[in-house]
Amino acid sequence: MWPNISAAPFLLTGFPGLEAAHPWISIPFFAVYISVLLGNGTLLYLIKDDHSLHEPMYYFLAMLAGTDLMVTLTTMPTVMGVLWMNHRQMSHGACFLQAYFIHSLSIVESGVLLAMAYDRFIAIRTPLRYNSILTNSRVMKVGLGVLMRGFLSLVPPIVPLCWFPYCRSHVLSHAFCLHQDVMKLACADITFNRVYPVILVALTFFLDALIILFSYILILKTVMGIASGEERAKALNTCVSHISCVLVFYITVIGLTFIHRFGKHAPRVIHITMSYVYFLFPPFMNPIIYSIKTKQIQRNIICLFSMHRRA
Repeated sequence: MWPNISAAPFLLTGFPGLEAAHPWISIPFFAVYISVLLGNGTLLYLIKDDHSLHEPMYYFLAMLAGTDLMVTLTTMPTVMGVLWMNHRQMSHGACFLQAYFIHSLSIVESGVLLAMAYDRFIAIRTPLRYNSILTNSRVMKVGLGVLMRGFLSLVPPIVPLCWFPYCRSHVLSHAFCLHQDVMKLACADITFNRVYPVILVALTFFLDALIILFSYILILKTVMGIASGEERAKALNTCVSHISCVLVFYITVIGLTFIHRFGKHAPRVIHITMSYVYFLFPPFMNPIIYSIKTKQIQRNIICLFSMHRRA
């Protein structure tokens, strides 16, 4: 019989064996943290401030930037707490809440990328009906649906964590809480918590990726039917930013999955690093991609910085 020590707090883990280097490791993490906040915050400000960006494509981009901000604000405070102050203890309630938001927001991000693919599909397949199909109310409904799918689908696996007894080690493998980490510490039947996430991933990440792929096959078919080479290039250019964000997101998902499934003998630091790449790389890259590839945003950023210089 396991002794009941459920009330003991969970212990977060930074980089095992590299504790002395944590202050140095924190420097690139903090730089990325600030870059994510500034990059996504700037995107949100520009989309809100410039009326020429009040279009469905940019509304979806604002949803992506908001999701990236929330993911970073959910994960990074505990990461920086471990790296800066070796603050490892985390209460059960705070841990479950963090896990809930981390996983929910990942599904929301996948849903937003799917919505953005739908936007590009409508813009290229039926450009004359674009504004009548993607009205403001429809964009709001799509956004609400994406949020509800993400936040409601994570309730079933997270709620049981609250009543599981925890009588094994309370040490987690990351500097933030993940559902798969916490459930392994439970002294209870976790069959549902093992099976449900697999089904959920198949019905969200995997299905979203398939639909996005199919939509781009149809987009490519439409573009190839355009007679003018210049018009073909112009149509495809409107999709480059979104395709880049999709690749960044799903390559990190696939990379993390492969490491967990097939990298059992890889050093633990590789597993931990890949987790940070998964949570930080897309939020870091998405504003850069859109500021480089979208002329309207590029122009607004230049105007914003020139205004600050004159001030």
